[in-house]
Amino acid sequence: MSTDRSRLRAGDLLRTATIGLRTRKLRAVLSGLAVAVGIAAVVSVLCITRSSESALLAEIDRIGTNLLTVTNGQDLSGQEVELPAQAGGMIGRAAGVLHVAATAEESSFGIYRTSKMPRYATNGLGLRACDGNLLATLGGTVRLGSYLNAATSRYPAAVLGYQAATALGIASLPARIWVSDPGGVTGRWLTVVGILDPVPLAPEIDSSVLVGFPVARQMFGYDGHPSRIYVRTITSQTARTSALLGRTAWPDHPEQVQVSRPSDALTARIAVQNSQTALFLGLGAIAILAGGLGIANVMVISVLERRPEIGLRRALGATRGHVGGQFLVEALLLSASGGLAGAAAGAGVTLAVARVHGWAPAITPASVWGGVAVAVGVGAVAGCYPALRAARLSPTDALRSA
Repeated sequence: MSTDRSRLRAGDLLRTATIGLRTRKLRAVLSGLAVAVGIAAVVSVLCITRSSESALLAEIDRIGTNLLTVTNGQDLSGQEVELPAQAGGMIGRAAGVLHVAATAEESSFGIYRTSKMPRYATNGLGLRACDGNLLATLGGTVRLGSYLNAATSRYPAAVLGYQAATALGIASLPARIWVSDPGGVTGRWLTVVGILDPVPLAPEIDSSVLVGFPVARQMFGYDGHPSRIYVRTITSQTARTSALLGRTAWPDHPEQVQVSRPSDALTARIAVQNSQTALFLGLGAIAILAGGLGIANVMVISVLERRPEIGLRRALGATRGHVGGQFLVEALLLSASGGLAGAAAGAGVTLAVARVHGWAPAITPASVWGGVAVAVGVGAVAGCYPALRAARLSPTDALRSA
């Protein structure tokens, strides 16, 4: 009687483990699809979040965190107050200030493409008086034409924010727009001399029509009081300068001056994205868990269906370890294929979303291979019970069930 121990080479184990996958292709595809969906969700959420954060951080680095805005507040009775006319000049003399640009919103005027438009079709645009320092202070750029200068600020010329130009349907120059008086009876034509690129830290500029202070006084009754002042500071002194701006802008009533830093809004968006990422990762984990349960269920059914095969293999000399390893490797192959497909799908979704938003895609190897590793781990856990159940079948019981 031979005492040689039964052996199973790795190649033979792999071919044996793929029997169930090759003979029941639809079942294998559907089982792996659940894992693929979960892995795709996890990989895409991680990579899309990282791409978005990278874009936001790059935008913050480009624009800087040293931009402050000074706006008028409210008095004790809750009424809106006006900033002093000299506020911009006083802020410009404060320590740590590099650039100052005062603006004044003239909200009672309507902006239209032609004088034939109805009064209600304002598109939410506003008229804003400003000076030549605004673009340098905000770090903005001109998309088309030119910005206001010493000459055009004295004539009926206007520069459109990016959203304002889009809403008015102006994509080329020369062009002109109609500014209606508050009563809507009369109005004035303004010649558009430039269109700006989007200004992330000042979205109100994007939806504004900008005119010079001299034109605002002559044509629109500007009284000299600014409503919003943009301040560019030395980066290392931003916090200290922010604390001084209220008293500098209005020494008599510093409590009625509001000072904010627009870059804080972009930083807050990153925090919100991180909380949303945790939520979506939880949903992805649930999908992966459901996929693992699906694999376990399919493997248990496979063991029941293949009892005669198991009994025959055991009768021919296969050990419990060989039978259990066969079904465990089958579960691993099923989950690994689903993990690879899900990782590829997640990377593809990330590339598509990044291209749509103009981001640089941040697909890290850790996210991709980490997703595949999670899928393999889920498959290993899901395949343990079916493998043990198959290994415990005795040859006589298995063959009798045939």
